[in-house]
Formats: sequence, C-alpha cells, structure tokens
Amino acid sequence: MSVEQAQRSVNQIDKDIADLEKKMADLVKKEADKTKRIGDVQRSITKNTSQSTYQSKMRQIQNYQKELSKILTDKANINQKLAEKRKKRVDAANKLQKEEDSQAKKLAKQQQNIFAAYERQIDELTKQIQREESISTAEQKIFETDSMEEYDVFVSHSTEDKESFANEFVQLLQNDFGLKVWYDAISIKWGDSIRTEIDKGLKKSKFGVVILSRSYISKYWTNYELEGLFQRESNGGKLILPIWHNITKQEVQNFSPSLAGKMAMNTAFMTPKEIAEKLYELLYPKN
Repeated sequence: MSVEQAQRSVNQIDKDIADLEKKMADLVKKEADKTKRIGDVQRSITKNTSQSTYQSKMRQIQNYQKELSKILTDKANINQKLAEKRKKRVDAANKLQKEEDSQAKKLAKQQQNIFAAYERQIDELTKQIQREESISTAEQKIFETDSMEEYDVFVSHSTEDKESFANEFVQLLQNDFGLKVWYDAISIKWGDSIRTEIDKGLKKSKFGVVILSRSYISKYWTNYELEGLFQRESNGGKLILPIWHNITKQEVQNFSPSLAGKMAMNTAFMTPKEIAEKLYELLYPKN
C-alpha cells in the first residue's frame, strides 16, 4: 500500500465517523423530544381526567414509548458502529505512519546513493589531478604563450544559461572561493576580437568547465570553445570538466559520445555552490 492509498483510507474512515456522529446527534434530539412529550402527557393527567381521556392519553404515551425504544435501539447500533470505525481509524493511521516512515527511508537512501556516487566521482577526479601533477612542465603547458596560466578555469557556456546557472556559478567561484575565472561577460571588453580573447582564455586556463545544455550544443561559439578544449586535452591530459544543465544523458550521447563518457556534475542534483565547492577541491585538494 502506498502513502496515498493509506491516506485515502484514513480520510474515508474520518468521513464515515463524521456521518455517524451526525446521525447520533439527530437521535439524541429525537430522544429528548419524545421524553419531553411523554412527560407533558403524564403531567396532563389529573384526578379530574375522565376515563376515556385517560385511556387516550395512555395510548399516546405508549406510542411515544415505542418510538423512544426504537430511538434507543438505533443509538446503540450507531454507538457500536462508531466503536468499530474508531478502531479501524487507529489501525489505518498506524498503517499510514508506517508507509510515511518507509517512504522517508527510501528517499533518504536515494539521496545517500546520489551523494555517494558524486563523492566517488570527485575522488576519482582528484586522483587524476594528482597524477597529472607529476607530468613534466612541458607537457602541462601545451598551447601556452610566453606568459604563465592566468586563470584557474575557463567557463564555456551558452548565453541562454547565464541567468539560470552560469552567472551565479561564476560569482561563487570568484567571490566565495577566490578563483580566477575566464568568463566572456567579464573577460571580453568592448571592441575586443571575440575569437582572439577566447583563444587567450583557452590557452591560459588550467581547466575548462563546459556547461552542457540543449542551447550549448546548438551554438557556434560554444562549439568553437569546446573544440579548443578538446585540442588542449588531446595534448596535455585531463582538462574538460562537464556540467549537465537541463539535458539528458541521451542528448549528450547524441552530441558527443566522448563527453557522455566523462564523469559530470549535474544541476538537477547539486546547487551552484556545491559544484563550485567541488571544483575548488579539485584545484586545491586538501593533503
């Protein structure tokens, strides 16, 4: 039995009890009325009442008593039904509580499994980063110009995803975690060559966060950025860190099987701050 079914059972029993209590209240009123009528007739009999009138009044009292007897029988039946319903109500409420407890445990287990999976992903990524630290300086700096890396992360995204995720994510990286971020709204100034500035950002960033969404996979500039990140990764090891945002695994698979095979964060299960914290831990792991 589901929680919904158990709740419906409790609600139906509550309705039945309310209906029986209403019937009981009506019978109590009728009982009081018949008792009053019997008393009124009895008080109307005096020593001056004639024999015929007396007999008539006694028949009237007998009729009231018969009606009163039926009312008392009906009350007894309703009391029995109420007792049975209240017992069923206790049983139904206990079942409902058990179903709610069971559902809560299942949800908690699901959440634990999700977070455990992400922790495993983060551990694996951290190990990969630590292994890459042993690669020679020359291998780590493919596509680098005469200057050192200037950014911790290059954020590749679609304009349509700025408001729903990207803007908040970048602000957290900068303000809460003090990371150096290449982000078009910040890094490309009026009059700059878009292609040139993107190329600089790609060359001078340690990692590239790719916010994969339905809008992302259909844009020219996002595909240009992704090509650059793939080129760097093919020569210099681990670089691309994907985030799935309002997109399904099948859609990512159709767009890029290699991206679908990478461990990814997912905004359906994690907040921008949680993902930003995981990125910071990758860049600056605790030893």
